Amino acid sequence: MTVWKTSMRNFFAHKGRMALSAVAVLLSVAFVCGTLVFTDTMNTTFDKLFAVSSPDVTVSPKGAEENDEQPDNGKPASLPASVVQQVEKAEGVKKAEGAAFSMAVTVVDSENKNMGSETGAPTIASNWTDNDLRSMEITSGHAPRGPTEVMVDGDTAKKHKLKIGDELRTIAATGDLKAKISGIASFTVTNPGAAVVYLDTATAQKHLLGAPDIFTQVLVTAESGVSDTQLKKNVAAALDGSAAYKLQTQQEAADANKDSMGAFLDVMKYAMLGFAGIAFLVGIFLIVNTFSMLVAQRTREIGLMRAIGSSRKQVNRSVLLEAVLLGIVGSVLGVAAGIGLAVGLMKLMGAVGMELSTRDLTVAWTTPVIGLVLGVVVTVLAAYIPARRAGKVSPMAALRDAGTPADGRSGWVRAGIGLVLTGAGGAALWATTQADKATEGSGFLAVGVLLTLIGFIVIGPLLAGVVVRALSVVVLRLFGPVGRLAERNALRNPRRTGATGAALMIGLALVACLSVVGSSMVASATEELDRSVGADFIVQDSGAGRPIVPQAAEALHAVSGLEHLTDYTYIKAKITSPNGTSVDEGITATDPTYQQDVRRTALSGDLAKAYGKNAMSVGEDYAEKHGVKVGDTLTIALRTGESAKLKVAAITSDDTNIDRGAMYTNLTTATSFIAADRMPQNVAMFGKAEEGKEKEVYAALKSALAEYPVYKVQNQADFKEDLKNQIGQLLNIVYGLLALAIIVAVLGVVNTLALSVVERTREIGLMRAIGLSRRQLRRMIRLESVVIALFGALLGLGLGMGWGTAAQKLLALEGLEVLEIPWPTILTVLACSALVGLFAALVPAFRAGRMNVLNAIATDG
Repeated sequence: MTVWKTSMRNFFAHKGRMALSAVAVLLSVAFVCGTLVFTDTMNTTFDKLFAVSSPDVTVSPKGAEENDEQPDNGKPASLPASVVQQVEKAEGVKKAEGAAFSMAVTVVDSENKNMGSETGAPTIASNWTDNDLRSMEITSGHAPRGPTEVMVDGDTAKKHKLKIGDELRTIAATGDLKAKISGIASFTVTNPGAAVVYLDTATAQKHLLGAPDIFTQVLVTAESGVSDTQLKKNVAAALDGSAAYKLQTQQEAADANKDSMGAFLDVMKYAMLGFAGIAFLVGIFLIVNTFSMLVAQRTREIGLMRAIGSSRKQVNRSVLLEAVLLGIVGSVLGVAAGIGLAVGLMKLMGAVGMELSTRDLTVAWTTPVIGLVLGVVVTVLAAYIPARRAGKVSPMAALRDAGTPADGRSGWVRAGIGLVLTGAGGAALWATTQADKATEGSGFLAVGVLLTLIGFIVIGPLLAGVVVRALSVVVLRLFGPVGRLAERNALRNPRRTGATGAALMIGLALVACLSVVGSSMVASATEELDRSVGADFIVQDSGAGRPIVPQAAEALHAVSGLEHLTDYTYIKAKITSPNGTSVDEGITATDPTYQQDVRRTALSGDLAKAYGKNAMSVGEDYAEKHGVKVGDTLTIALRTGESAKLKVAAITSDDTNIDRGAMYTNLTTATSFIAADRMPQNVAMFGKAEEGKEKEVYAALKSALAEYPVYKVQNQADFKEDLKNQIGQLLNIVYGLLALAIIVAVLGVVNTLALSVVERTREIGLMRAIGLSRRQLRRMIRLESVVIALFGALLGLGLGMGWGTAAQKLLALEGLEVLEIPWPTILTVLACSALVGLFAALVPAFRAGRMNVLNAIATDG
């Protein structure tokens, strides 16, 4: 009980000093809990949608699960309409409906503005069925009754300000359909962002599937008292157990949809938790520093406790109990903040088009438990070493002055261990640069990053002595005696300075590493475009990977002033080599002019001959792996049953990042063994303008696609800029997530300075008494903060550039050969670190300047 009372008294006596450490725990726990609540809510949203919208039993074509959401030829896998009648006759069937839907569509308004989601959610066109009433209700107008009417979902109507009578154009592989809105149907469950339009059944069959007597699915409703499992058996019997169809119960269909969505959600969840882990790691340094300084300041108090009978264990336990209290307070607040963060993320997603309702907010019982356990455990572990030091304080310490830590210099053993770890990490990074394969080098890179990070943390006190002195020459000594005082304060406790700088180092090392990798990727891709791409223009989807519909391709082919326009498509197939091995590689079918658009090096054979009749090329990696050489014959088998035998006419180099590993054949060869209605649509098109007509053709191509806003025409400058922006956006997201760790590190600087000011109260009073002005005192503390921040920034940026350089060597093995150090970014981060140091010192410097001189001198430790 005495230990508990002592811990409580000390905790509340130093509650101001504990506050920033509690904030660090709060932020880290909030990030973890917010991530869990947000992803759980997304799972709940999709689970409800899939469960409610799925019929009791679904009948689909057998190959439907193998097709992408957007089929290659723009037409989903289908089954005969007669299957509906067969299913209706099955025992226990209340209703069977044919569904005709497609996700390979684009919907635009009368001004050719895309009505689809900008978040990657699909645009779905379908016929309206009774099954849709499971998840939707018509809230305005009526369902479509003919080819001139269309119904739209309420969320899309609200977002784009659509109303009944407005015209929409549905663009599909079979052509464009113009129709006026006859009704608006609202979701009764949360719609995560998909845009949905409904057509009447006959129009959907003709326009989406290309034939009047087919459907994509049969939706089956059970009679009362008939289970889904029994209904599935009955339907299978009615279809004579045909292997041509896939049958799923409501639960099976929902589970299949959840599995496909779950993979994406898991990636997002674990990525965000990884950044939360980085924040926790940084927070550990803050907590260690806090308790180390509190223990040092209470040396006399602890000595007195030992003198009157407190054992080492009791003192140790007292400090750990304070850590438990800190962890509990920070974690409880963090759990609450995490829920708020999740709601904020949901609102943010809603602003960009992905609707998530707070009605589906899911807080599993495991979430607060994980937050509390994680926060308390991390806090206690961080406080363990300071607690051990407290237990070692002797009773004689009560007779000495308090407030000066006993560990003023880093121990030689620690320095030795740090040097060994850093050296081993450096050797691993060097081994990364010497690897012949990226898969081999990635292991060395991971080990090198880990060891150098730990090594720099361990060796931090030794580095502090060297780097801070060097920085002082450049920065501090310009400010005369005040600068020298700031230098000595920063060097007074190298271990503390090293730990504070290390917290900032971690986040900035990752920023520097990713900046080097991102800049090198852009520079490499730009160089390769200049070297390999001969086309003036590239046409492709603007983001969702949709194929180019035939009517858009025809509009492009009609543009005058083109020297050539190359069709480019990808055919999914199983390729069997002469040794009998089969792989799902796929083959790229293009016009022969593609050789001018993208230059490829043939290691053997002649690439031009690969565009001859029944010929093809393969990449060197495939050829080496499967023992293929020029003159061999490969069997190309499509999923739809067609097959062909093509002779290898060339083996191309894979020393490239454009079409790496691609196998080429002529479009004419592909159309000779693929039915016209099954031929995949273009995934891209490449154009070359006639001499001197580049500007006119560029404008004409854009004009030709004005009615098809999902496709973009880019010249090489556009493509380079787009690539730079895409990588930049990705890096900005990562930097945003790393910002939490950097914020926690800044709190560490603030906390270190604040506690340091308290520790040096008497010293500050004496300096003020002998003539140091308040302005000079505040400047001294600000300079100390700046040099600590710059110390951490230099370590982090140097370490990160080393990691990034090693990582780029692995990218070079994949064709990205240019190393580029983004010096403007590096220097900007360094300058911002100095500003961070100034900001962190504002409150501690203000408090120090307000101290009463006499009271400060009279302070006992």
